Amino acid sequence: MNAGPRPAAPRLYVFASAASHAAGDLAEALQTVTAAAVLLPLGDADEPAMIEQVKRIAAGVQDAGAALLLDGRPEIAARTGADGAHLSGPDALKAALPLLKPGRIAGAGRLHSRHDAMVAGEAGADYVMFGEPDASGHCPSLGAVIDRVVWWAELFEIPCVAYAARLDDIEELAAAGADFIAVGDALFDDPRGVRTAAVDAAMRLKIMEPAG
Repeated sequence: MNAGPRPAAPRLYVFASAASHAAGDLAEALQTVTAAAVLLPLGDADEPAMIEQVKRIAAGVQDAGAALLLDGRPEIAARTGADGAHLSGPDALKAALPLLKPGRIAGAGRLHSRHDAMVAGEAGADYVMFGEPDASGHCPSLGAVIDRVVWWAELFEIPCVAYAARLDDIEELAAAGADFIAVGDALFDDPRGVRTAAVDAAMRLKIMEPAG
């Protein structure tokens, strides 16, 4: 996911959770379709427990062809097999860069303005993300995310990730110019099951690539 030539078609970026991993849902999703990256939150466990969790999950994610990124915690990413970290805002990104570069991915999200996004890009973010849920789980409107994606895609070379709160949003976000489409609850909470939801998401991007 490093900055560089944009992919020919948008790729999936999976927002995982401790629950999705424990239930085997993350593994099922990655066995069903190819994802570019998996974002893993670590919660409030102590550091040794976080390190153990990342090491336990990393091999399975990476064997499926995805990069494992930690939600924050760049110091943990630098000490484990994780491929990088996703940072909240330009200040957190700047603070994390010495820990992550040059060997790991540094992504930037929770960018509250166009100015924040430009600052993150200029600082060295490997990608910027628009539309992901805030701490309370609230997401911006689809229209607001599309507006931000269109603006970014027209002006900047750094890849852009758009968060789809619903699977139904995927096509519009892809058409707006997003390089990656992030899915989380829309994937793991789908009443049809994770496998069916993952196939649905991939088909909406016309990138059906069953793993294995």
